[in-house]
Amino acid sequence: MTLLDWLREHCRLTGTKEGCGEGDCGACTVVLEELRDGRIERRAVNACLVMLGQIDGFGVRTVEGLVSDGNLHPVQLAYANGGGTQCGFCTPGFVMSTYAYAAEGGTSELPLIHDALAGNLCRCTGYRPIVQAVLDSLPLQPDPLDADAPGLEDALAAVARKTAASFVDPDCAFYAPRSLAGALELRHRMPAAKILAGGTDLGLLASQRRETIPQIIYLGAVEELRQRVETGSYITIGAAVPYDEAAKILARLYPGLAVYLSRLGSRQIRNLGTVGGNIGTASPIGDFLPILLSLSARIRLRSLAGTRELDADSYFLDYRETALRPDELIEAVVISKLEGGEHFWADKISKRRDQDISTICSAFLLAFDGGKVGKARLAFGGMAAIPMRALGAEAALIGRPFDEGAVAQAGAALAQDFRPISDWRGSSEYRLAVAQNLLWRLYARVVDPREVVELEALSADMT
Repeated sequence: MTLLDWLREHCRLTGTKEGCGEGDCGACTVVLEELRDGRIERRAVNACLVMLGQIDGFGVRTVEGLVSDGNLHPVQLAYANGGGTQCGFCTPGFVMSTYAYAAEGGTSELPLIHDALAGNLCRCTGYRPIVQAVLDSLPLQPDPLDADAPGLEDALAAVARKTAASFVDPDCAFYAPRSLAGALELRHRMPAAKILAGGTDLGLLASQRRETIPQIIYLGAVEELRQRVETGSYITIGAAVPYDEAAKILARLYPGLAVYLSRLGSRQIRNLGTVGGNIGTASPIGDFLPILLSLSARIRLRSLAGTRELDADSYFLDYRETALRPDELIEAVVISKLEGGEHFWADKISKRRDQDISTICSAFLLAFDGGKVGKARLAFGGMAAIPMRALGAEAALIGRPFDEGAVAQAGAALAQDFRPISDWRGSSEYRLAVAQNLLWRLYARVVDPREVVELEALSADMT
């Protein structure tokens, strides 16, 4: 079952609300607390997407848990005093997102506040009093809950798991290995088991479809899969690294990803969703997958028989079909760093700016040699049954000056590279036109990057 159902139905902690059941509205937001490296880390998550077994080893703080010595928390008081609520249904989720932001040292910069609230939807009113409530909560020093910190640290240390855990029932079995060897052994014995990493996709089976999943292997506690290793030429990111952690490294190494990653779900989603999970689901509109294609990434796969690495180009076979074998797990992704003279950008086009599934996502890498395009890797999601590179458009650019004629020819080649479908997110004609326009945006960025960056920053602030 989900954490949300357990909180409401078994613990009777009904301050945590059930809204959409798919991680969009944020009404179910709670804060997970974990003792790491001697400090308490807090992160907001969607309780509707978290399977109960995932919280083993964590503390879970709900809106009821913000009260200290019978007094409301400063965040709660800021919302109450400033009118940051109307019907109140969404308010506990907003309060918990604000608490997580403030407790982790959030500042009064408006873009960061908007990002912290992007995973919470209020359908009653505007966000001005809500944003003001966040501002009135900052800085959160001292936090009244810090008075409980010594006891909380002891409690979190006591529940922290160091060994494998499992729950086995006639209808379902949940396994939480703590080592990669243990995970591979389980995978070998149960090739049909569902692999759970963050749960932002798999969690929908329980939250929306109310399915009982017979076998689950949870990888979020496998330390070897949470490693991040940087060398001179590559960055290796473990399959169970949450996007929030990966984004800190990726935005530094690939500046053209900074805005894109901030739109990859909400903070609640990025705190749960993992790099390996996005690869494993192999959705044709998976936001991270075109990035892997354009950056020549390699996907490292592991089984009891050994390790192998595949280029991202050869990993995706057909709609949600991959080269992953039944006894294998995704161990990590290895991504090349940018070399001198390389230009890299990524774009996401969706109906809403925040918290929406892509209509089209793209990632482009260009390198120049003697004033001409020496390398071009143009990757798209939402244009085919799998994330794909536009090989014809790449060929139209390579060996030519990067001018308007080359971009126009590459855009025309896209019509041969792809036959996109029509659905409620966009028609085939719309998708093709947008993909061609994204090439013109790439051209504008290369020709006059300062102007384009300023316009995109203004657009983000206005949103």
